[in-house]
Amino acid sequence: MRILVVGGGGREHAIVKKLSESKYAPELFCAPGNGGIASIATCLPVKATDVQGIVNIAEEYNIDLVFVAPDDPLMLGTVDALEAKGIRAFGPHQCAAIIEGSKVFSKELMKKYGIPTAAYEVFYEADKALEYIEAQNDYPTVIKADGLALGKGVIIAENYAEAEDAVKSIMCDKVFGESGSRVVIEEFLTGPEVSVLAFTDGKTVVPMVSAQDHKRALDNDKGLNTGGMGAFSPSRNYTEEVAEECYRTIFKPTIEAMNKEGRTFKGVIYFGLMLTPKGPKVIEYNARFGDPETQAVLPRLKTDFVDIINAVIDEKLDEINIEWSNEAAVCIVLASGGYPSKYEPGKEIFGLDSEVFKNGEAFVYHAGTKCEDGKIYTAGGRVLGVTSTGKTLDDAISKSYSALENIKFEKMHYRHDIGIK
Repeated sequence: MRILVVGGGGREHAIVKKLSESKYAPELFCAPGNGGIASIATCLPVKATDVQGIVNIAEEYNIDLVFVAPDDPLMLGTVDALEAKGIRAFGPHQCAAIIEGSKVFSKELMKKYGIPTAAYEVFYEADKALEYIEAQNDYPTVIKADGLALGKGVIIAENYAEAEDAVKSIMCDKVFGESGSRVVIEEFLTGPEVSVLAFTDGKTVVPMVSAQDHKRALDNDKGLNTGGMGAFSPSRNYTEEVAEECYRTIFKPTIEAMNKEGRTFKGVIYFGLMLTPKGPKVIEYNARFGDPETQAVLPRLKTDFVDIINAVIDEKLDEINIEWSNEAAVCIVLASGGYPSKYEPGKEIFGLDSEVFKNGEAFVYHAGTKCEDGKIYTAGGRVLGVTSTGKTLDDAISKSYSALENIKFEKMHYRHDIGIK
């Protein structure tokens, strides 16, 4: 079996590694991949967003299955294009990926089908948005760019000045391009956050073990929003009772709603949740594995990943039993100094051959790296994810922080409180 994974970050490294553990021993390819993925898969120099390029290499290399991992290629219709050529592909079709690609769509879907979420209004003009914010005079308030924005299109404004700056940067300055042509102004929810990924074939929904992401760049949830500075699994707050309520009021109704809209969703759907005093509510949907939640969730998967993927594609998810390890897992992201703002790539990374990684006490997922002349260099904002498992969360946290002390690169930055709260 030949499998191609589309993407080149930490999430894709986690996916490739889990696929490499399959009993089917697949030959693995990744486009474009990175310095770490290259050790277990053949990396091909095709951008994840080059839809025709992905189709071409799938045909050229006689690929049996393509796993489309990132949001952009899904929204561009990569799965549709592959299937049009008779190539098996994992991930939602373009019409279903819109549940992440447009926050306006997802909010209106939830409103229409009674799925619990924060109150909101949609605006097409900056001045109208600011008039509404000023009239509401309720802070913090949440301002979201409608489209994809690399996980950075959500701004929590503590006062009118911050809200004004956010709206103007999104809608006038177009810092996120056309993704900011519309904004959603949303009520600020309080309570513990939890991320739940789920496999679905459009009929059956199978939630994975819970996780929690840390979005802010600095300790104690300070600083700018990032793509994610670390994650842990399981959530300390996601009880069996909460899980049952989420399945009944959110997970199943979402998949049924998409079917009713003629947008059947097959693949992995991500539920970003807030456990409010009034019950669980949806903060956001993603149409794929989250990053870095994947690096904390997939290490706990015991069932063969290839079997799950095939069951989703063939709409036979109800025929397999998906099992998970009882161990906890923690991923700590090592980022370039300055991320998510300006940073300098090209810094040599030292310590990846340390004994702690050789003996399996911890694993390093590569996110933004490149390999040149046998050396690994930084090539992105989020560079590495150091992941450990343990009998308890505290055990896994301790192991990850101990392991990352072996790694060094110039201006390396990470949070010191991943999994603590």
